[in-house]
Amino acid sequence: MGMDTLLLDSGAVTETQVEAAREETIRTGERIDRALVRMGHVSPRAVLEALAGQLAMDIVDVSEIQLTDTIAERIPSRLVFRLQCVPLSDDGERLRIATSDPLQLAELDELRLLTGRDIELVLADDDELRSLIRRHYGVAGDTLEALGSGQVVAQPTESSEDEAQEASVIKLVRDLLVEAIRERATDVHIEPYEHSLSIRYRIDGVLSPAGVPSTVNRFRDAITSRLKIMAGLNVAERRRSQDGRLAFRHEGREFDLRVSVIPMVHGEGIVLRLLESSVALMGLEQLGMEPDTLLRWDDLIARPHGILLVTGPTGSGKSTTLYASLNRVVSESVKAITIEDPVEYQLQGVNQIPVSPDTLDFADGVRAILRHDPDIVMVGEIRDRETAEAAIQASLTGHLVFSTLHTNDAPSAMPRLLDMGVEPFLVASSVEGVLAQRLVRRICTQCRAPGTGCRDCRHTGFRGRVGLYELLEPDEQLRDLVLARSASPVLAKAALQAQRLIPLKSSGRQKIDAGLTTEQEVARVSYGG
Repeated sequence: MGMDTLLLDSGAVTETQVEAAREETIRTGERIDRALVRMGHVSPRAVLEALAGQLAMDIVDVSEIQLTDTIAERIPSRLVFRLQCVPLSDDGERLRIATSDPLQLAELDELRLLTGRDIELVLADDDELRSLIRRHYGVAGDTLEALGSGQVVAQPTESSEDEAQEASVIKLVRDLLVEAIRERATDVHIEPYEHSLSIRYRIDGVLSPAGVPSTVNRFRDAITSRLKIMAGLNVAERRRSQDGRLAFRHEGREFDLRVSVIPMVHGEGIVLRLLESSVALMGLEQLGMEPDTLLRWDDLIARPHGILLVTGPTGSGKSTTLYASLNRVVSESVKAITIEDPVEYQLQGVNQIPVSPDTLDFADGVRAILRHDPDIVMVGEIRDRETAEAAIQASLTGHLVFSTLHTNDAPSAMPRLLDMGVEPFLVASSVEGVLAQRLVRRICTQCRAPGTGCRDCRHTGFRGRVGLYELLEPDEQLRDLVLARSASPVLAKAALQAQRLIPLKSSGRQKIDAGLTTEQEVARVSYGG
């Protein structure tokens, strides 16, 4: 009896849902119950309860279990990884084993013979069980164990005799990427040191170890080579930095990975930026923009011309805000063209152009796309005077221009353009609004316990992020100060007095008062107290 039959007999799902899931499993290769959960037909708990009822098995919560070495060693790690099962207790006669797939009955005999015990199977949530295995045995532990069996070398080759080893290296890299996706990581950092290889994931803006066994260090060259091959980079070049990108698919989700490789003292360091190509665009309200700020920003993005700048450091969510803003104003009567490096997410109804170092830079791209008669132009980033002046000329000839700058706050944006060499009268006459932003971690809605946390938030107390926003709307007084090349503190003071600036600390205070984040989080990302 298969998993689908058990779920059907329990009444947890319908025949129509199972048929749709079967088609999905053919495409993705995943287990049918996981496909049913992912498609929203049934919850993970309902699957567990259905299986428990049909098979008369107990359900256990393994999320807080800490395995002792004595118990963990009752089953060889190779079987733990292969069967996705974990020993929980041993009374000398019976070994209690947690599994999320109770239909592997043929494997029970192997376990009985191996352990000399009767086997009692109990059910556990699939994600919680995998998390327990990763915590105790390490991410990609099974692949590393296979690679460390003495039959492999650190560098993958093309010869037929090494095909099995190369397949293991491919699986190792895939395991690391899949784990990053499961953990909601935005970046993967692979850093070589003299006697170790550090692998860390950036989750909700904070780096944390990936939990990979130390034996991964033996395969640092294999990991680097595999990632280079996937990203179309030169495997033999180890003395210069290289940048590339690769497509990655997991359980029906499409990811675009940007790959940066830089030579370091003890090898090549790699950073991967994960972007989900198929991600649904978020609205400005979902990003955390306060009603007053949103009302003013809505007025700005509906204007027929001028420049709107979104500022902040790398990883502060600028691109997400720009996409959400574009999506809010684009329609059949509005033509929008973007020029980006790279195109991160595809927008329906928007013409998107990638920057190419060989054929098209930002400044030339802006001048070229104006000949396509757009109403709105988005420039991924203003990096130099040429791009700034091209964007300003576009705004002065009747186009609304969105772009980003790397500045700490909103009042610093216009002085930054002056520092690039743009004439003050051009800046003063073109900039209609500046939105500065930061991302803070959002308090976990399940436990609401920062510092302690629960399994849903990886025991951090935080899950997901929310934006803090600072909005500056220049008036005539501010434009005169720009003409006079006034410094950003002077602009900020004048804007506050004229109520033309909603400061970042105001947004932070509202998020704290609403119970969305903490004072420590706001202080961590804020400037000037």
